[in-house]
Amino acid sequence: MFRAALQNVDLFWLILFCFVVLPESGCVSADVDSCHEVKTAYMMRQIGPVELVPDRPGTDESLRVCVHPGPSCCTSKMEDSYMAAVRSETQQKMRSYSFELKYLIAGHTKAYQETFESLVSFTSNLTGTLFDSAYSALASDCRPLVFQLFSSIKRHLSGDSNSSLDHTVRRFYDDLFPLVYRRLLNPGIGHTSPHTYSSPSTNHDDCLRMTRQDVSPFGPHPRLLVSSLSRALGAGRALSRLLRLAGEVVNATEKATLSRECGRGLVRMQYCSHCRGLTLIRPCTGLCVNIMRGCLMGVSELGAPWGSLVVLLQRLAATLATSSNHNSMELALLAVRNHVNDAILHAQLHGPRITATVEKVCGSQAAGPMMPSANPTTSHVTTSVSPATSVTTERSPVTSPPSAGPAAHQRLLQQSRRSFLLKGSKGDKSRSLKKLSREFEGSIQRYQWFFSELPEMLCESEMEVEQHTCWSGQDVVESYAGRVVGSTLKAQRENPEMAVRNTDPVLKGAKLRLEQLTQELLVELGWAKKTRGKVVEEEEEVEEGGSAQTERGSGDDCDDEDGCEASGEGNGDETGDTSSGRRPATKDKAPPPPRRPVPPHHLSPPQVAVRGSAHMWSVEPLTLLTPLLLLLSPWQHR
Repeated sequence: MFRAALQNVDLFWLILFCFVVLPESGCVSADVDSCHEVKTAYMMRQIGPVELVPDRPGTDESLRVCVHPGPSCCTSKMEDSYMAAVRSETQQKMRSYSFELKYLIAGHTKAYQETFESLVSFTSNLTGTLFDSAYSALASDCRPLVFQLFSSIKRHLSGDSNSSLDHTVRRFYDDLFPLVYRRLLNPGIGHTSPHTYSSPSTNHDDCLRMTRQDVSPFGPHPRLLVSSLSRALGAGRALSRLLRLAGEVVNATEKATLSRECGRGLVRMQYCSHCRGLTLIRPCTGLCVNIMRGCLMGVSELGAPWGSLVVLLQRLAATLATSSNHNSMELALLAVRNHVNDAILHAQLHGPRITATVEKVCGSQAAGPMMPSANPTTSHVTTSVSPATSVTTERSPVTSPPSAGPAAHQRLLQQSRRSFLLKGSKGDKSRSLKKLSREFEGSIQRYQWFFSELPEMLCESEMEVEQHTCWSGQDVVESYAGRVVGSTLKAQRENPEMAVRNTDPVLKGAKLRLEQLTQELLVELGWAKKTRGKVVEEEEEVEEGGSAQTERGSGDDCDDEDGCEASGEGNGDETGDTSSGRRPATKDKAPPPPRRPVPPHHLSPPQVAVRGSAHMWSVEPLTLLTPLLLLLSPWQHR
């Protein structure tokens, strides 16, 4: 009995001694005379051929990383396998952490692209109906011009670096001028089509295209269209460019190569403990942070410019989400139809002057057979011998000289109102863009410091299990004794765990592109100024919730579909054009007029004012209410 009790006591003290007094010796994790657990871990992690692991600890003088006195379960070939495995594991962890960010960027890039394409397609079809309903003589030949115009606008919104709104609009009006000149201003000189290749007609059309800007048949309207689209589409185009670059940067970080020095540090942190038979010990937090910051120094260097990019993405999303800025995009696209109509009416109103100028520059052409109108029931034309003589129609009034009095101007204005009553999209594209932008603004904010914090996030996965001891890279300790350095290049020069020399050239290029594009877009959007080669951001009034107020009246968070309508009344001044959905370009001197709530199904863009003709008239609610009260007053006395 006594002998059995003594044996139990001896066994108890032996176990206690092994667990408490000698934790460094590996009694916890492995038998010192066997490499069985090392071989099991090597096989479970699929590091390499299991035959490379010895059955018992030995001495291998060719070890380069996991060098320590005493027997080891590692060989030089195992070190090579460990280095390849740990690089692959680290890159896989990086991809798993960036997967959500990559998915977020790719998904919203596609969603924004589809929304922009839907808006452009709708407004392209709407603009095409202008020629079908009001200018049937131009309809067939203008369809390709309208399609080409909106295709270029779609490329511009997608962030195409080769697109130019100024060139797009100029080309559209250059091609439109010969058609307007021959079909509307001087229909007696015959039919012209882009597919007609008769030499005299083609030469004359080329002359009209080349001299269009000098003749200025469409007045200020081409310039106003460029200004309206540039201002309204700027945020969408900038967002597309930034999203594309953000996706490229995330892909670059996933494909970044880890240096050999980084691989040695990762092996020392992750697998050198296995050589001592300690397969369950975790690396110390300080060791992990130093090694991960050294390995991902190029990624951490992206932290500051990436944070600036995320802030700019939030600001652009907020701009698209606020009602006035968002409606500016949709209404600017809808107003292309009004701009084109204004331009054609301007040419009709100034037909004699345009014809006289063209005849001086390009010469006159003899009258020829006129092609019948595509809609003969609505076009009855009376012409005289002189091309400069006014021509009138019932549906599409042709040039009336300004000296003819206000009647012709009023007729053109009524025709404009009758033919171009525009209504907003019923496909809920407005609300979908607003909702999409709000969702993206909140989602992308979480990733502002993603690359700065990535090394720490990778180490958190290693520290999931708390332990009283940890692996310092050389031995088992209670806490890491080394100094934890920062993630900047200057701080990494004092990294005690590894020598950090140069940044990955791919990541260095990504950082440069981030800085350049962010500063370029801030200047383009008018949110910063370039002074002495440096970009200085301007102070902006910021709303609650972090969205910047970039334009007058952008603080009202209201949908057109919720019953808010922007004022579309203007004074007819060319420098402060409010027709065709455009705001004045001058600085704010007075608050905008209050918006009137209207039923959602009655919403439409502002009416078009014809320059040089009678001013637009509008009926205010008070104007309608006054005569109604006068009519009802006798009944009230009774």
